[in-house]
Amino acid sequence: MSLQVLDMFCGAGGSSAGARMAGAVVRGGIDAWDVATRTYADNFADAKVQLRRMGPHSPPGRGFAEGEVDLLLASPECTNHSPAKGAAERCETSKGTSHYVLKFAAKLKPRYVVLENVVQLRNWHGYHPLLNGLAAQGYRCRPHVLDAADFGVPQTRRRLFVVCDRDREPGSLIDGTAERRNAEEIIRLDGRYPSKPLRSPGRAQATLERAERGISALGPGVPFLVVYYGSDGAGGWQRIDRPLRTLTTLDRFGLVTWEGSEPMLRMLQVDELRGAMGIPDGYVLARGTRRDKIKLLGNGVCPPVMHAVVESLQA
Repeated sequence: MSLQVLDMFCGAGGSSAGARMAGAVVRGGIDAWDVATRTYADNFADAKVQLRRMGPHSPPGRGFAEGEVDLLLASPECTNHSPAKGAAERCETSKGTSHYVLKFAAKLKPRYVVLENVVQLRNWHGYHPLLNGLAAQGYRCRPHVLDAADFGVPQTRRRLFVVCDRDREPGSLIDGTAERRNAEEIIRLDGRYPSKPLRSPGRAQATLERAERGISALGPGVPFLVVYYGSDGAGGWQRIDRPLRTLTTLDRFGLVTWEGSEPMLRMLQVDELRGAMGIPDGYVLARGTRRDKIKLLGNGVCPPVMHAVVESLQA
């Protein structure tokens, strides 16, 4: 029998897409952002999609009762755990969204719970109370840190997956043995998207310095990626014959190409970024603005990784 799935904090549905790839039936998704829930509904026509903001005592909602869900997926808010937020003040209320899963698990009593978040969740003072709360409900919990690049996704994206099972100890290994794919596989170098001269007036000095380091290392004529937004500890650029570094919710990567001896720059586009997340062909991402779509992708779960996680439950 196929696993019946409810996806908390479902976003655009990356986790649900992975579960469906593993043969599960997606029953519903819940999120507080209308662009996310409309995107989710576009791709899971038979699912009950709820647009609502959850709290620590929120019930699963109408249509979901004990025995109707086998697998509860949850990707709580991660920004206030992530180093991508930099030195900005952290919100404890936001961090606490991870504990909302306890109410859902108590009400629905699914056999499995899979909670996904940034690896820094483990450093939060509420992490072990969360695991203890699940253990008190009879769950055996095993955390895994998985890199999407090990599952055939052309992006290095390390995330924590806490796998919980009420009936047995979860397996110790979730195998990621796919051949690594590089950024060049999802980048369009055919001139489809227009670029502007790198050294255009008004270009930020930090961007120019990052790009010049890439040019100095590779030489003229070689395309590469520059970190356009956010901090980076590796010089601010990367080769395209490597997996893309981790996507965020904002435009992070620019592509430097060449017109003769002139370096050109453009941002990576939505279709390239969806490829970098391992979004399957046919998945609809039509809602919202370009910025909305980038946010949906940057907040998402790579479906091939969740595919492997859900398959491991049934092994």
